[in-house]
Amino acid sequence: MLTRQTFLAAAGLLVAAGLAAPASSQAPVRLGELNSYKNFPAFLEPYKKGWELAVEEVNARGGVLGRKLEIVSRDDGGNPGEAVRVAEELLSRENVAFLMGTFPSNVGLAVADFAKQRKTLFIAAEPLSDKIVWDQGNAYTFRLRASTYMQTTMLIPDAAKLQKKRWAIVYPNYEYGQSATAAFKKLLSARQPGVEFVAEQAAPLGRIDAGAVAQALADAKPDAIFSSLFGADLAKFVREGTQRGLFKGVEVFNLLAGEPEYLDPLKDEAPDGWYVTGYPWAEIKTPEHQKFLAAYQAKFKDYPRLGSVVGYATIQSAVAAIQRAGSLEQEKLVAAMKGLKHSTPFGDIEYRALDHQSTMGAYVGRIGVKDGKGYMKEWRFADGRDFLPPDDEVRKLRPAQ
Repeated sequence: MLTRQTFLAAAGLLVAAGLAAPASSQAPVRLGELNSYKNFPAFLEPYKKGWELAVEEVNARGGVLGRKLEIVSRDDGGNPGEAVRVAEELLSRENVAFLMGTFPSNVGLAVADFAKQRKTLFIAAEPLSDKIVWDQGNAYTFRLRASTYMQTTMLIPDAAKLQKKRWAIVYPNYEYGQSATAAFKKLLSARQPGVEFVAEQAAPLGRIDAGAVAQALADAKPDAIFSSLFGADLAKFVREGTQRGLFKGVEVFNLLAGEPEYLDPLKDEAPDGWYVTGYPWAEIKTPEHQKFLAAYQAKFKDYPRLGSVVGYATIQSAVAAIQRAGSLEQEKLVAAMKGLKHSTPFGDIEYRALDHQSTMGAYVGRIGVKDGKGYMKEWRFADGRDFLPPDDEVRKLRPAQ
């Protein structure tokens, strides 16, 4: 017969068992991730693998705050309006702790504004627009990757050294391409007074008329070209420009073109000698990268792309912020992100309290062709902290919080 005393004793044992329950039995920490997977698969399929690997490693170590980590991921369709709807769904229906991800700059800016309105932490993994941390920066948004300004600045020393006078420019006609073009023109003009920009082609993202663009640039007879094209647009431009002789005797600088996502599909058509930012994954011998590379290849039987590193490091940032905050409260998480330091496959980074930009660097070099495929040669690592404007200038760019 169950007496009151035995009932209370049994209840006490159940409570004690609950307090002693392992982390795996507690509700997981759920983070909301949104991205344009269908629109930009070359970058984002490896990116997803990167964050999946990081989550697996975190949970193998016992999770975060003693709880398993779970990612609730959604496709935002590459559309700012859809991204905001998805972000709202993640917060309201999926009850995620905060948001991370996005790829195109216009989508990233939309989600950053949403995060500001909802007072929710947003780690912008990939969008490169300078506006995310400067002109439209806000208290709740932090950006991981080296920005458009930073990566453009990394190419300027080589561009200025060549002393080419007549430059042509081609870019995808949206926020990223527009800001890259503006930064390049401003920075090169400051380093090389008297430089001329003799032609400028703004191509619709994903719909470049590469033949017409290449011919227009060829007709301008430039000494050098600056491009921020990527993906299928870049491949089409390379092929059409090569057929028209556009690149003969002309130096070319192209943001992102050394990333395996965009370089590998060109195979032996890779444009030898171009100056690029990218990711020479097979040649990086730092301990942090070697550890990441071994784990990635063991899990996926494939080599990483730049997206893989970004996805992996995004989770590293999220976990480091939660651990530092010791909580999932938004204001504590935001405070933890300011000045947050942690390791990544590219070395240690810091999220600057000044503008919420991380100091993650990038690799700079030239394209070479070997064994029927492109690779990065003459590369060097550019530490992100060395390619940002002075603090006083940043304060003028960033609105008061």
